Amino acid sequence: MKKCIIVSDSFKGTLSSQEICSIAKDSFRKLIPSCEVVTIPVADGGEGTVACFREACHGTEVTIPVQGPYGETMRATYLQLEGKQAVIEMASSAGLPLVGDQKNPCDTSTYGVGQQIRHAVEHGNTRILLGLGGSCTNDGGCGCAAALGVRFLDTEGHSFIPVGNSLHRIAKIDLRESDRFLRGVQLTAMCDIDNPLHGPTGAAYVFGPQKGADKTMVEFLDFQLLVFDNIIQKELGLSVANIPGAGAAGGFGAGMMAFLHATLKPGIEAVLDLVQFDTLLQNCNLVITGEGRLDSQSIRGKVISGVGKRAQQHGVPVVAIVGGITPETESICEMPEMGISAVFPINRQAIPFSESQFHSRENYRYTFESVLRLLNIAEHSK
Repeated sequence: MKKCIIVSDSFKGTLSSQEICSIAKDSFRKLIPSCEVVTIPVADGGEGTVACFREACHGTEVTIPVQGPYGETMRATYLQLEGKQAVIEMASSAGLPLVGDQKNPCDTSTYGVGQQIRHAVEHGNTRILLGLGGSCTNDGGCGCAAALGVRFLDTEGHSFIPVGNSLHRIAKIDLRESDRFLRGVQLTAMCDIDNPLHGPTGAAYVFGPQKGADKTMVEFLDFQLLVFDNIIQKELGLSVANIPGAGAAGGFGAGMMAFLHATLKPGIEAVLDLVQFDTLLQNCNLVITGEGRLDSQSIRGKVISGVGKRAQQHGVPVVAIVGGITPETESICEMPEMGISAVFPINRQAIPFSESQFHSRENYRYTFESVLRLLNIAEHSK
């Protein structure tokens, strides 16, 4: 085997994507040292997105002062890549870890995210990739939009920056300045959820509790997002609430589309495009992918399906190494559209995850090296 690409999601809570790539490199050096190994750490848009892309694409980190979730001064980092591209993770200035025990999605803002985008554009970037994950906000992306020139006016004509509890105050939306500033800029948001903006499966009901909202606050925030949707329709003539991903990051997905004319894209598709995966597949003999659990979500734009479909188009076989397989999806790899040749779960004993999670690293290495030994046997038996 001359070339192999490793592009695996993390095994949440046990193995990061970077750790998996490190194990893969070590194993190849030990068992198939002549093989060219390309490793692509996978980011999901949340905390750690910039670190993953830095390892996969190199680039330069840019750290600037911005406003944090409550308007406090802080420093946030984005990644500058070649070709006038920048990668930003919203979690770096509006992430849940930044608020600690002071969780309140009624008051937190995405303004700092907009400041990062503004800085990247002012320094010549024309393509911005934004990770929508790990947010502490529910402001529909209004803070970010305001930092980029969008003006939100109340019924008296006063300009203000809406947060989760004041979306209902918006009477007018003026995009003239932001449209001018972002002319020629392509904004893409990494989004791995398909929740709508509001309703029982919307931003507030599904993600509000983890941001500190109790039942009463969840209902209030959902009402705010419903009013927000009506205002967008009235002012901009757009209906974005039910587009898959509109509810991402407290409605930031909807705001990205409505105010910044952005495109929402599954995280794995954004990763594969940015690292030029189709080009890397040239002269490649095998792709090894994986994720913590192979389940029904795996065929809905997740890492395994995204990688499998791309590799299949180039005739490159794909092996998936996973933490586990749910009973209802045991035959998922047999689906032609998945593009997966074989699946190997890493657990070697019939023990619950509460125990096996502490052995994930050694179990992954054992399984990975077993696959390589099998490949060696196949190669030498030709």
